[in-house]
Amino acid sequence: MKWQAVLVGALASAVVATAALAEVRITNDRGGEISTYLARFHDLRASGERLVIDGPCLSACTLFTAFLPRNQVCVTPRAILGFHAASYYDDARRALVPTRAGTRLVLRLYPATIRNWIERHGGLTPRIITLRGRALAALFKTCR
Repeated sequence: MKWQAVLVGALASAVVATAALAEVRITNDRGGEISTYLARFHDLRASGERLVIDGPCLSACTLFTAFLPRNQVCVTPRAILGFHAASYYDDARRALVPTRAGTRLVLRLYPATIRNWIERHGGLTPRIITLRGRALAALFKTCR
């Protein structure tokens, strides 16, 4: 009977270890509706899964920086974070319209290191600015 208890304990440990090694990989995310990303990153934080940025992570995708602890994220050499001012789709104009209030809110969500980088690169405007390479690797651990 003792060996069965040991086996069950070992199996349970293996399952927990496997779950802790799970990861979510972003390879080409162009962003989208902010609320979708807020829910996604909230769930990812709760799961403890690692987020691997392995390509472009643009617009709302960059909000992971506001919700995930740095030790839950890693970046590959292909990682790119793209930031721009918040906007909404105006049906009447059939165009994206920048929103100052939305941009202020999004900027407040980002951690200080990201806000400082954004400010040093001209702030959030309709034009996208990208964080990549050594500058990105200085903020997050690197992975393959």
